[in-house]
Amino acid sequence: MKYYNNILETIGDTPLVKLNSICKDVKATVLAKVETTNPGNSVKDRMAVQMIEDAEADGRLKPGGTIIEGTSGNTGMGLALVAIIKGYKLICVLSDKQSKEKMDILRAVGAEVYVCPTNVAPEDPRSYYSVSKSLAKDTPNSWYVNQYDNPSNAKAHYLSTGPEIWEQTQGKITHFVVGVGTGGTISGVGKYLKEQNPNIKLWGIDTYGSVFKKYHETGVFDENEIYPYITEGIGEDILPENVNFDIIDKFEKVTDKDAAVWQRKIAKEEGIFVGNSAGSAVKGLLQLKDELTEDDVVVVLFHDHGSRYVGKMFNDDWMRDRGFLEEEKTNALDLIKDHAGKHLVTVTQDDPVSQAILLMNQYGISQIPVAEGSGFIGSLTDNHLFAKLCENPALKELPVKNIMQDAFPIVAEETTIENISKQFQNGAKAVMVNYDGDKHHIITQQDMIKAIA
Repeated sequence: MKYYNNILETIGDTPLVKLNSICKDVKATVLAKVETTNPGNSVKDRMAVQMIEDAEADGRLKPGGTIIEGTSGNTGMGLALVAIIKGYKLICVLSDKQSKEKMDILRAVGAEVYVCPTNVAPEDPRSYYSVSKSLAKDTPNSWYVNQYDNPSNAKAHYLSTGPEIWEQTQGKITHFVVGVGTGGTISGVGKYLKEQNPNIKLWGIDTYGSVFKKYHETGVFDENEIYPYITEGIGEDILPENVNFDIIDKFEKVTDKDAAVWQRKIAKEEGIFVGNSAGSAVKGLLQLKDELTEDDVVVVLFHDHGSRYVGKMFNDDWMRDRGFLEEEKTNALDLIKDHAGKHLVTVTQDDPVSQAILLMNQYGISQIPVAEGSGFIGSLTDNHLFAKLCENPALKELPVKNIMQDAFPIVAEETTIENISKQFQNGAKAVMVNYDGDKHHIITQQDMIKAIA
């Protein structure tokens, strides 16, 4: 009989698959290292085993202990599998930007899950870094994994992923492309590959809102580079010890939108159902395609499985809400399609200005039409309100008619985007659309930017 003694023995030996459709404009041969065939559906299974075994060996993790880790979800899944087989408890701490699927999967395999706010500094006691450390301090017989600085992370990829890629490509690999988060994958794989051939290029894929690219290029840790981003699994607001900047040849940043769009393209055009960082990796590679030749062999690593993102990047409504869905918009009706079902916020000329301010704050809008009957007789914009109220704060208690501007221009539903653009170029702050007979909705400058982008 041929069988494995436990699920951990199935980790590794993941396939290398040629990318045909999405990389058709790339001169090089592009091969995907598809890590989703690991039992936990991600590359993180490899280092989860290594980190736990090394901690067992030197006594940091004792029998019956509790494993504690801050994770974006995939490392937690790998740790959960090892914990089940070896008889440990597991506590995972995630940031609230991670998909619900990741949280549910961790609970399904027995992990205790804590969720922390994303938009706080690493040193903030509410951050998932701080909460992880605090839980480890307060939990008896526990071990804090710390994948960011744990050398066993990179070691796992030096011992397994790197040799696999070298053998599968028969040493012909010229470039390794991978999203960088903790840094273990690129540093471990990269160290092994460069020992075999120092001319192999390592391209790390970063995201906007992360510090890696600028730090690599300048040596400056610029806090102005740090801001919230949607892309999962890559980028950091810290410098993990596992990121070996010395062996990485280049970082390339990819936008949240491109990461999501190309993640979906991989599924639809290659039949490979993978996660968000795979979209980033492919788009980053395409952005650098002019640096490649027909003789190059590029391996791009696909971190995790698409099932982690069904409620996010693979959900049309989620994509549409963020302006990520690539739908061709040609006329006024297309521009309001995303919010035509929402209430059109208006005021009357006899409402107090304070009511207009309240509505603009409540709905997060910058302009508001002034309605009368079935038509519109004026408008208010936040810039105009601000200027007038600075001159005379008492205006907020007067009727809107004392401060309103001209009504926004009205266009028919079939009006082209080009003609609507002319209205904005002529000074309009917003445009009203008349559709379905007597219905109206508003087109803002932000709607136009989304359509053009």
